[in-house]
Amino acid sequence: MLHSPGMERKSVLFLVGFFCFLNAEKLLFRDKHQWLEEVDGRRQGEEAPSFPFQDPTLPWDQRLDDLVSRLSLEEIVPQTLAVYGSHTPAIPRLNINPYVWITECLHGEVNTYGTSFPQSIGLAASFSDELVYDVAEATSYEVRAHWNQNRKQGTYASGIGLSCFSPVINIMRHPLWGRNQESYGEDPYVAGKLVQGYVRGLQGNHSRYVRANAGCKHFDVHGGPENIPVSRSSFNAKVSMRDWRMTFLPQFKMCVDAGSYSLMCSYNRLNGVPACANQQLLTNITRAEWGFGGYVVSDAGAVSNIISEHKYLKTPEETVAACIKAGCNLELGSTIYTATSQAIAKGLLTEQQVRDNVRALMYTRLRLGEFDPEEMNPYNAINMSVVQSDLHRELALQAAMKTFVLLKNDGLLPLTKIYNRVAVVGPFAQEANEIYGDYSPSVSPQFTTTVAQGLVKLSRTVIAASGCNGVKCTSYSRDGITDAVEGADLVFVALGTGSAIESEGNDRADISLPGRQFEVLLDAVRIANGKPVILLLFNAGPLDVTWAKFNPKVSAILECFFPGERTGDAIYRTLTASGGTNSIPAGRLPATWPSYLTQVPPITNYDMAGHTYRYYDGEPLYAFGYGLSYASFLYSSLTLSDQSIVGGQNITATVGVLNTGKMDADEVIQVYVSWPDTKLVVPKIQLVAFTRVLIKAGEHKLVDLVVTPERISVWGDDGWTYVEGKMTVYAGGQQPNQRTSSGSNILQASFLVN
Repeated sequence: MLHSPGMERKSVLFLVGFFCFLNAEKLLFRDKHQWLEEVDGRRQGEEAPSFPFQDPTLPWDQRLDDLVSRLSLEEIVPQTLAVYGSHTPAIPRLNINPYVWITECLHGEVNTYGTSFPQSIGLAASFSDELVYDVAEATSYEVRAHWNQNRKQGTYASGIGLSCFSPVINIMRHPLWGRNQESYGEDPYVAGKLVQGYVRGLQGNHSRYVRANAGCKHFDVHGGPENIPVSRSSFNAKVSMRDWRMTFLPQFKMCVDAGSYSLMCSYNRLNGVPACANQQLLTNITRAEWGFGGYVVSDAGAVSNIISEHKYLKTPEETVAACIKAGCNLELGSTIYTATSQAIAKGLLTEQQVRDNVRALMYTRLRLGEFDPEEMNPYNAINMSVVQSDLHRELALQAAMKTFVLLKNDGLLPLTKIYNRVAVVGPFAQEANEIYGDYSPSVSPQFTTTVAQGLVKLSRTVIAASGCNGVKCTSYSRDGITDAVEGADLVFVALGTGSAIESEGNDRADISLPGRQFEVLLDAVRIANGKPVILLLFNAGPLDVTWAKFNPKVSAILECFFPGERTGDAIYRTLTASGGTNSIPAGRLPATWPSYLTQVPPITNYDMAGHTYRYYDGEPLYAFGYGLSYASFLYSSLTLSDQSIVGGQNITATVGVLNTGKMDADEVIQVYVSWPDTKLVVPKIQLVAFTRVLIKAGEHKLVDLVVTPERISVWGDDGWTYVEGKMTVYAGGQQPNQRTSSGSNILQASFLVN
């Protein structure tokens, strides 16, 4: 979500003006001094009032009923606003403190001192919901530590709360979308499995308390454009019911099933209706069908955009009424909800609807432990010692290694010797900011290793040179590259994008290497004069590296994404296989890399035909699910638990895998299905089960993978259904029928659906 720092400042300037126009300051801060006086009074020995909602022996619903019933309408309204630079006001008469709804926790807590784990797109490449769980759990400990420290000091700082605007689970539908790095790739099922790991890891498994609450976004049918060719603020995503149900909703349902306390409605209209005022989306589907009981928060300014950008409604009163009735509980980044009382006066809302609207917000605060005795909640004991702890830094290293995808290897890797002279060139050679990815914590330089710093162990002499004036590389110094590469025994070329090129509000125009980066690669290979060259890539959206893929003078290509603070350490260990089994590459591409951009429909086209591997036309440069290893695997058997099922039943695929290599290594086992001929529009192929498993050298494993009914059901004219006939099942280490092979064999079986 929200804004890069520059965008946020601009938005705040606009919103301050709008804020003043609505005279909201008086409403939000009218009791600030009163609250401080009462707090001071209690410090002098006055006993705090006690109410049933503060009684931990009562049931949650009874406490919630009591709390909401005690709030006046005047007190409720500011509780439904999340304003940048501020917090919800205290309610002194009820002993309710301020609260901060604005917190970003994508791969570490943003705008705080913290541990920077790999960016989401890299975590997706791990194909490991266990890893995502671990990263989210560590992040939540740091989130809670910052909150505890601030709260004890009486500080409620915007951006440092317990309610996370994370994770991003929009599918990576188009290679040019600026926010691809925040996503979990292009497959709804993979995104859903990983989001479940994130939600459970972040929120914790305590029977009573939530450590920090997740907020899955951006809901829904959102995935570009940001700014090319049109603005996200006014974009209307036109989608068929089939694509909506089969591609854009499943991962959000899996988020809800995992117990997320929040969803964030998106900027766009959905078939003409703004997402944050879309009752079909926020109530009919989310609450009535799925049973979601949490709160919905708008994206920043998305509510005011309904008036200013979408021109869907004209006044604050009718807009707040539409959003609350639709199911949007909390307005972020604008102040339309200050017109709630006026909307009631005009008959557009009832007071009961407003009271019902605030319930989910207050319930979340109850479950975070706000109204219980301090000593009851074990999460209140988490302190700042967990932030950048040895445990978290080690997790950042292990996580980074598990995200790397080896795209090419002519046998050079893993490296096994010390070289006389090594060159590390390109704009990412010494880059220490772009390696984190967008929405990263603030990391002390002492905890960060750049590419060049990580590779110093490879040689007595390591020469680094950018050759570029930053990652955009609009200016290029050939002399610098020449000086570094001449005489080197091994050459690394570190290229990519970074948030300067692809990020929120910032789509790419093409898939080419930015600026003059391709010249860096060409010159490095030429000057190397036959010495081995390894290409390291730092990006989210696919890049056109066709030349490097097919040129024998480039020995290896390693896709690194944005690995976080342990970048250099993780790359060194992976290139040398010196970091245990996690340093043996097992990452797989979480999205298709097209051979040409023309293989992909325009970013504004939300028909899934031609988008992602499930509906792809043509031969990709690299396929979804592709990745090499230092080990080799033979798939020996594929058996199904049933030869015939009735729609709605599970079926289990048992896959036999043998590690025929010399190294213990992880393997990502992938199970796909294809449908029989049908008049319904179905994916060409679909991943229905996967797992990442460690298989020792020479070991044979039998692995069970359950295919649930949801994975093979399709959306028909009358809702969810099953296609009768023979379903074909494929199992292996990659997609079937791919020209660029990872070396994995593919097994095939079938079963009947009746």
